[in-house]
Amino acid sequence: MTITHKNASVWYSVSGKGPAVVLLHGFLEDSTMWQDLVPLLSSKNKVICIDLLGHGKSESIGYVHTMEDMADAVHTVLKHLKLRKYTFIGHSMGGYVALAFAKQNTHNIKGLCLLNSTYSADDDEKKQLRTRANQMIQTNFNNMVRMSFANLFSAESKVKHQEAFDAALQIALKTSLQGYMAAQEGMKLREDNSKFFANATFKKLIIIGKKDTVIDVESTIEFSKKHVIDYQVFSEGHMSHIENKEEFLQAIGYFIE
Repeated sequence: MTITHKNASVWYSVSGKGPAVVLLHGFLEDSTMWQDLVPLLSSKNKVICIDLLGHGKSESIGYVHTMEDMADAVHTVLKHLKLRKYTFIGHSMGGYVALAFAKQNTHNIKGLCLLNSTYSADDDEKKQLRTRANQMIQTNFNNMVRMSFANLFSAESKVKHQEAFDAALQIALKTSLQGYMAAQEGMKLREDNSKFFANATFKKLIIIGKKDTVIDVESTIEFSKKHVIDYQVFSEGHMSHIENKEEFLQAIGYFIE
């Protein structure tokens, strides 16, 4: 289904009945990343999957999509569905969007799971990398996407889950140039939400991949311990829903219960 948000078409799907669970994919992904999770959750929950701005079947609204812009599009969908309370699961960039949403609508949030994601802002080095990526992507889209995507999986996973890796890469390659650049700019601008997340009273879970090159694993574990936030560490990289599928499904099922 689609809904219009700021003259752009935003795609979403709804499965099942019960308490609302909102699934937000990451950068260069779309809602199909949740294909194994939706059947598990929709037996007892209303599961809403949303393609974020400039990704999947959702259009772009500009050349900068801040996390707040994306959260506003999510809000348009949830308001249309007349939902008031929900649990969010956000993968990578989807986690940043979930945090931006939660900051603006804290009283509506029952729980939030950061899946291979972080509450921290980009440091200067990361911001420079995003700027450089946006310069290079304009002339070398395919190679840039392939290169950045390959880093998300552990070396073993790329071999072990080659079919799923290839399928996810094909989705990444379908992302529009505008969608790519707008998301990079938005991630670069995002706020540090560590204090907000630490103090939030809704249910929280952080899922970490031990070999994740995107997230600072050690500091995330320290942060979780310090603020008594539930966390789980899986054996592989940034794509836990593929690389550690069974543990991922079990952890999310338990979190939603």
